[in-house]
Amino acid sequence: MRAAVYSLAALGLLVLLVTVTPLTPWWAARLAGPWTNPKGDILIVVGGSSLGNGMIGDSSYWRAIYGALSYREGGFREVVVTGGGEPGAIAIPIADYLVSQGVPRDRIRLETKSQTTRENALNLTALLAGAAGRKVLLTSDYHMYRAYRTFRKAGLDVEPAPFPDAGKRGSSWRGRWPAFLDLVVESAKILYYRARGWI
Repeated sequence: MRAAVYSLAALGLLVLLVTVTPLTPWWAARLAGPWTNPKGDILIVVGGSSLGNGMIGDSSYWRAIYGALSYREGGFREVVVTGGGEPGAIAIPIADYLVSQGVPRDRIRLETKSQTTRENALNLTALLAGAAGRKVLLTSDYHMYRAYRTFRKAGLDVEPAPFPDAGKRGSSWRGRWPAFLDLVVESAKILYYRARGWI
């Protein structure tokens, strides 16, 4: 009985913390790291969620939007979109969106085999071997901690360019809990990657 009471009290405290405090935006900002908005030569856009049938999910949608915005701000000669998946690679609809927003198709390169962040990093390290210029890694705020360290560990020198995803969603009542759950899942993945020596 005592264990049940403690469990319910802990659950109530968690609900209170997530609902009425800035825990979620703070946590997302910690995972994002510094917001330096770097410029470079090659912009790397990491694919995220997929709804299936060639449709992009929420995280991929926002990565595509910020990829287009980053390209418009200038300086990039090439955009590399990475991400596989079934039934189709998520990199393809992201690239289609970038083209619809004015990014020339001949300036987009695709990597469509990777299924995980580690595979993104390993495949792009091989794809971009010998490519000159500064490489900028664009992904969601909550994903940047793991992605940046995974890419660096794989041997690809990148500059982090996070954008407000979970942090932005967590600033409204409606998006706070979904963003919080994304942060919990991502933190578990960070622990797994650290245990495997991938970051």
